[in-house]
Amino acid sequence: MIASTLALPPDHPQRRALNDEVHARPSDSLEAPVRLSYLVVLGSGSKADDLEMLTKLIEGSGEPKPAADASHFSATIGALRIKWEKHTEFCRYTFYVQGAEKKPFSEPAISLVPQDWLRQLKGQTIAAIHANVVRGVKAPDPVKTSETYFNGNPIIGSMISGSTGRAYTDFRIHADGFGRLLLCDHRMTSRQAGRLVQRLFEIDTYRMMALLALPVARKLTPLLTTAEVELSEILNAMQTAGETEEPLLLDRLTKLEASVERQYTDNHYRFSAANAYYDLVQQRIEELREERIEGFQTFREFNDRRFLPAIATCRSVSARQSALSERIARATVLLSTRVSVSREKQNQFILKSMDHRSNLQLRLQQTVEGLSVAAITYYIVGLVYYAAKGFVPKSSELSPEFIAASAIPVALAVVGFGLRRIHKSLNE
Repeated sequence: MIASTLALPPDHPQRRALNDEVHARPSDSLEAPVRLSYLVVLGSGSKADDLEMLTKLIEGSGEPKPAADASHFSATIGALRIKWEKHTEFCRYTFYVQGAEKKPFSEPAISLVPQDWLRQLKGQTIAAIHANVVRGVKAPDPVKTSETYFNGNPIIGSMISGSTGRAYTDFRIHADGFGRLLLCDHRMTSRQAGRLVQRLFEIDTYRMMALLALPVARKLTPLLTTAEVELSEILNAMQTAGETEEPLLLDRLTKLEASVERQYTDNHYRFSAANAYYDLVQQRIEELREERIEGFQTFREFNDRRFLPAIATCRSVSARQSALSERIARATVLLSTRVSVSREKQNQFILKSMDHRSNLQLRLQQTVEGLSVAAITYYIVGLVYYAAKGFVPKSSELSPEFIAASAIPVALAVVGFGLRRIHKSLNE
């Protein structure tokens, strides 16, 4: 009642959603013996498609339908408990059935799910695991454990969570399309067992998601080699190339840069995601708090020896791709500068040529102006002659020819002075 009377500023629109995010996808409580089937589907479609499939699955069970904006959902149908979680790239289903089997992994939890419903699921399976949680304090024999639960395959196992349990797997896909996980409960609480199973499932999930970058890295390797050879050839040609060859080299270089940048854009997310998933795997292994069991390889050892080299390959290709992109960018800048300098030289030559032509035109214009002065003077003197011939009496001592001849220097002076005034006004 006291809290309700306190005056607070209005909540941020995302306050409750962000606060509840840390409580999303909680691990379930598990009491041994229990059987689980875990399925991770990549590219399952939209959230609405997944929720529609869940609604079909629980139809008639009396369970409430999932909310339209739900990112995780749980329901119980008879003996089967279902858990669904939506992630950025995949969604995952976990099916639980209480009780043990007569024969290990002979009656998995997913066998209670309608097969028609499973066939209608969209997307592709990226991880699938059957898990058995059993009670047992005595350490099992490695050979017998392998033969009984894992078809004789070499197995990975360790004491986990402060020696409260043991976990075993072979990290293999068996004939039914599922991997296998055995968890022996010594003295774990139900919540602890649920968290450990979830961590073990996530180790396999994130390992597979990280390894999606490995085929990309293998595909890129020969392409990067070809691009590096092409870049080396262009750089060698740049050392001896003349001004006429530089634009052709720049064209080759820009095409190479476009190709490498397209590959970088297409694959950068996959490599970044691989690093993020690898970190999650390492974190989940750390949370197991493993202790060695004599005769078994631990989860950390297996991942360090088998998983880490693949991630190192992906990181190497990603770094190689980034370095190649930067080298091409530097070469493009260098060659563009050279081409620009060559073009500036050409422009200077053109400007000099234009300046020379302008001088020629000026001289020609001056010559024409001189002729124009003579022509204008000629016409003016002609007009003076005809005027004198018409106005001067025949009895006058001044003949029209004398008057016209006397007007020549005056006309030249007037025309020359007029042209100088025109030039001066234009210059101003």
